[in-house]
Amino acid sequence: MNAPTPAESLARPARVVPPPMAMLAELTHRCPLKCPYCSNPLELVRRSEELSTEDWARVLRQAAAMGVLHVHFSGGEPAARRDLEDLVGIAREVDLYTNLITSGVGLTETRVKELSARGLDHVQLSVQGTDAAIADKVGGYKGGFEQKMRVAEWVAAEGLPLTVNAVMHRANLHKVGETIDLAVRLGARRIEIANTQIHGWAVKNRAALVPTRAMVDACTATVMEARERLKGVLVIDYVPPDHHSVYPKACMGGWGKVGLNVEPDGKVLPCHAAATIPHLSFENVRERDLAWIWNESAAFNAYRGDDWMPEACRSCERKTVDFGGCRCQAMAYAGDPNAMDPMCSKSPLRAMIHDLVEAESVDAHPPEYVYRSM
Repeated sequence: MNAPTPAESLARPARVVPPPMAMLAELTHRCPLKCPYCSNPLELVRRSEELSTEDWARVLRQAAAMGVLHVHFSGGEPAARRDLEDLVGIAREVDLYTNLITSGVGLTETRVKELSARGLDHVQLSVQGTDAAIADKVGGYKGGFEQKMRVAEWVAAEGLPLTVNAVMHRANLHKVGETIDLAVRLGARRIEIANTQIHGWAVKNRAALVPTRAMVDACTATVMEARERLKGVLVIDYVPPDHHSVYPKACMGGWGKVGLNVEPDGKVLPCHAAATIPHLSFENVRERDLAWIWNESAAFNAYRGDDWMPEACRSCERKTVDFGGCRCQAMAYAGDPNAMDPMCSKSPLRAMIHDLVEAESVDAHPPEYVYRSM
């Protein structure tokens, strides 16, 4: 582990950055599903490059020491790691709240029981549809839907809280009501209606994924009605698609403000897509302490505060609400991560985004998926 040199310490003023609330531990990029909206990088980390059990144990202990409260075990499919149970146990030893984000594929009833015994606190199960026909087509994995239903039963039998992560897009947005009903039947306490964000592999499938404005409006109305009807039964989180929004969302709660991602090879990012910003260099937990990366690294400080913002954002009353929007979207559509988020109605590029989405989403025959595989 390399500590900062005396010259580095003298050149940099002392920082006081609140610790992240949560850490996303991306244990692996390996995954049996081939989802067309996969948000992982285009260049996936191979198994031979993944952090070892000992590496992850050190990172988990560092996270707890710096004040992280939650660890979300994710991937790829985290069940592809045979040491998943050991890592959950280590996280609980240092009092981290543990959440497993899974497709369910790769889990068995025995593994669910063992994860529960090791102290797993919560399961977040992804669903790609309300029946096998849609879900298995989207996931590119035959039998995936039935496996998810079995996993939900095993989770319920262990008394573990369940969140359903419903990834919504053009193929299933019209079934949002049925999706909410499915979550209730599975005994979920929470559902995240998460419209697909177009990053990573999803860019290749944008025309097949982005819904029409009419579909989004209908979905929003259904969600609002269900929130009232299911108060006290099911918490419904709603992430609308950026392409039809008036203002950008507060991406990750603000750059370097709420959480961090540790990739399978140990690279630490402020968000999933941050590595698409070419001028930033991201530190690795193999070489730096996690707290130093969070507090002191140039990449994590690049878009904190508002000094980096263009004038239109810096003088906007929403800058403490959306923190300037998504830097990765600015990179993808404007070619400049320092530009206004093109999804903002005040951006000079908003008309271009509108025309692009309108042209693609109204097509009665969207293109076939380009599936993701490792």
